[in-house]
Order: sequence, then structure tokens, then C-alpha cells
Amino acid sequence: MSAPFRSMLVAALAALSLSSAPAQAGGAALARSVKAAFIYKFLGYTEFPASAFGDAASPVVIGVIGADAMAAELARIVAGRAINSRPIVVKQFVDGDNLGVHLLFVGGTDCARAAGVLRQARAPTLVVTECGNGLPAGSIINFRIVEERVRFDVSLDAADKNNIKLSSRLLSVANHVSKGAP
Repeated sequence: MSAPFRSMLVAALAALSLSSAPAQAGGAALARSVKAAFIYKFLGYTEFPASAFGDAASPVVIGVIGADAMAAELARIVAGRAINSRPIVVKQFVDGDNLGVHLLFVGGTDCARAAGVLRQARAPTLVVTECGNGLPAGSIINFRIVEERVRFDVSLDAADKNNIKLSSRLLSVANHVSKGAP
């Protein structure tokens, strides 16, 4: 087995094993840790246009709104790590902030609030939510609990609208991928 193929297989298996981690076994903290690990992994399977970065040394910025504990967990996970040789920075925001980030996580189950926040985000942004109807609200990736496990759904239309390209490897481990109206 070639080294590149082995690397792809290991990455796919790691993503798949995360997608089957129990959400309820350790409660909210475990679900948050699984979601944070997913968010970090999503970056490795996302292609941003060159215009998304100021220069070759610009960091990948993860913005978090409405989820202080998630911001702290993400900061812990990405500390000292890089994506495509770019450092990763986690920033917290509040409703109404200028949301110029590469990945935006909108915490909470209020989809109406999430939709309002998403209207503030500037493309290209990989938008991730955790509300029941996140995809119709404009999210690209929405976390759901399915059979007591953290899963995620993907909207290819929202990705196209936000000028984001997602790897087929990411799509292959999604719970549901929608094209057209979700």
C-alpha cells in the first residue's frame, strides 16, 4: 500500500471513528470534545480560495459565537497545530461582530439566531452549526445527534454559495449530504 493512500485511509478511518463516538456517554463535555475534533478535522478537508488569505503566512481563523466552552476546547485542540503550513487561531465573537473568519462555529439550538448570525458571515467561510435545521438556515455543516452519536450533515449548495470546496473524503463520512433544497 502506498504511503499517500495509507495516509488517506488513516485519515478517513479517524474521521469515521469520531463520527461514531457516543454523544451521551460523557454528556455534554464529551459531545463538545467530539464536535471540536470534527471542526479541526474539517479544515483539513476544506479548500479555501487563495483570496481568503492576506498572504502565505496568514493564519486560518476559527471564529466561535455563542459557545465559550467550545472556543476553549478548540483552542486546546489546535494549539501548536497548522493546516497547510498555516497556523490556526481561535477567536470568540458576539452577535453583531464583523465575522471575517475561515471557519465559523455558531453554537446553540436556536436556528433563527443562527440564521441571523450567518447573514453576517462573509464568504468564503465554512459555516458550522448545531441547531436542528442548520442547513436550511444557511449552514454548510450542521451537527446532529443520531442514535446517541455526534453526526453531521452537509449542504453542497451552501458550500458553493460560500466559495468553499469540500473533499469527497469528508462527504463520505457525513450523515447526510444535500444538493438542492435541504
